[in-house]
Amino acid sequence: MKAAVLNASNGIFDVEDIQIDQPKGREVLVEVKASGLCHSDLHMAESDFGVPLPAVFGHELAGVVKGIGPDVREFNIGDHVVGSLIQYCGHCEACISGRTYQCEHPEETLRDAAQGQRLSRDGQAVTPVFGTSAFAEYSLVHENQLVKVPDALPFPQAAILGCGCVTGAGAAINTANVKPGDTVAVIGVGGVGLNVISGARLAGASRIIAIDMQPAKEALARKFGATDFIDAGAGNAVERVQQLTEGGVDHAFEVIGLKATSEQAIKMARKGGGAFLIGVHKPGSSISVDVLGDLLLNQVTVKGVYMGSTNIKHDIPMYADLYLQGRFNLDDLISKEINIAQINEAYEELKTGKIARSIITSF
Repeated sequence: MKAAVLNASNGIFDVEDIQIDQPKGREVLVEVKASGLCHSDLHMAESDFGVPLPAVFGHELAGVVKGIGPDVREFNIGDHVVGSLIQYCGHCEACISGRTYQCEHPEETLRDAAQGQRLSRDGQAVTPVFGTSAFAEYSLVHENQLVKVPDALPFPQAAILGCGCVTGAGAAINTANVKPGDTVAVIGVGGVGLNVISGARLAGASRIIAIDMQPAKEALARKFGATDFIDAGAGNAVERVQQLTEGGVDHAFEVIGLKATSEQAIKMARKGGGAFLIGVHKPGSSISVDVLGDLLLNQVTVKGVYMGSTNIKHDIPMYADLYLQGRFNLDDLISKEINIAQINEAYEELKTGKIARSIITSF
């Protein structure tokens, strides 16, 4: 099959032919119909996160089931499915408590050495990153990482549900537990940031302040539910948020992954509020926190967010239904549909911050 392979930690993907095995155990073979270009994949492709190379990235996955392993219980050939990078065993304490995103044994969704390789190239192992490896014509995924969705849901929109949607909307609904009347600030109005805005809107936030270096994103942010927009390049964003809210927001979300903006999120939170760090930082990154002023006196909570604290088997069908009801915006997240051969050019465009998501829909 054709796949975009990372051969070096340089952020450049090479489109090549590789081999994919038949499904074993609880694995499902999915024909990929749409795969979103998430910024997290680019972060990991440009830095050494310890992923063995060569590797196939891609974790926003939507497609059709083409084969199932002998132990698969949830899926049948022909099902439309969404894949997610949340890997969970289903039996550890976190899983049985509903916190599958905190699974203690995510490796159980992968093969052991005796089962051979899912992906290979001329006999050499190719790493299926996150167990999804969606930058390819086909994906071999453990059934715990897949969710059945209605056939009426278009594949490009479905793909975004696997990461961008659950991470952003989930951060607002699940992690921060935004309530009706709460105030929210979102730093970074890309694909995930727009979903934070959507989630906050669904939860009933009274004020949603979008903050970005690109003033042209204001119209799009408001379309998703932002009530205010701050051009981060035109003054002190922290002071502006404090002015708009008379002291700060209940919930400040950082969706970029930078030291400066993470520290700004903490300063944007009101007394007793929370700063939620979603953006992926480079390995070894750190931020500075005023322990006395921010944590002890202002009692601000600083919390890292992983995948929007999502239980995919519950949350993805919910968002799919809300979209089909016209209550959850996925259409405007899709900037363009591309061929897999255009993946490097599309990622260069994503770096500019001017687009939300490109989706691979042809190979």
